[in-house]
Amino acid sequence: MRFELDADQRDFAAALDSLLASADTVAVARAWADGDHGPGLELWSRLADMGVTSLATEDTPVELCLAFEALGRHAVPGPWVESVAYVGAEDGIHTVALPPHVPYALDADIADNVTDLGAAHASIDRTRHLFEVADRADVDQVAFDRAVLAVSAQLLGAGERILTDSVAYVKQRKQFGREVGSYQAIKHALADVRIALDFARPLVYGAALGEITPSAAKVAAGDAAYGSARTGLQVHGAIGYSQELDLSIWLTKVRALVTAWGTPAYHRARVLEGLR
Repeated sequence: MRFELDADQRDFAAALDSLLASADTVAVARAWADGDHGPGLELWSRLADMGVTSLATEDTPVELCLAFEALGRHAVPGPWVESVAYVGAEDGIHTVALPPHVPYALDADIADNVTDLGAAHASIDRTRHLFEVADRADVDQVAFDRAVLAVSAQLLGAGERILTDSVAYVKQRKQFGREVGSYQAIKHALADVRIALDFARPLVYGAALGEITPSAAKVAAGDAAYGSARTGLQVHGAIGYSQELDLSIWLTKVRALVTAWGTPAYHRARVLEGLR
């Protein structure tokens, strides 16, 4: 099957990317991590004005994937998957806890639908504030799969951002009088990431079109993004471990999203079950 975005979808993706590129999302993410939700809530409002919060109810899953890939590429914080993809809330900010695959509610401290806030739990991604909540409902499987698809697109976007930043870094970093990127080992490692992301993207959008299960998209996107994160950390050397480096925002986000909305083992089991 040959798949291409139509003109409206390309325009939507370009407009969304332009808005986020000018929003200093790194500063927004760092503020959110420190408990300052103001810049993030302002960005939420701007994205809502673009129609992002209505994607689950008014548009196709392709537009949903385009939006969440951009959110991942720009590391936009907040319970976007929970509010938009699962709950489908056009107004307000919502979150959910759906044990065992979603044991804690993301950013429940700023959600409109949480009335009984419990204990907080740390995440490797400092922008993800996790809470125990008493407000739980039965799992809506259709909405759950839509959320899995959204997380897959986020992983794809984050993996792409890490690769872009890694390529830019190895082109300007020098060792022994040569650009790091001129070494064959570095070229091959980055090429492997490029291939993995290129193979994951059709699965994500294939899941959006209903051609494959969202679990297959989650496994592929998670593996590709995790590979991008590992390679990005390696090519940056010791500085890659620094929290002050912007890359750390995406590295930790990928690590958290790989197990969000179902672990790789759970989704691989779902894929296997579908083949029987």
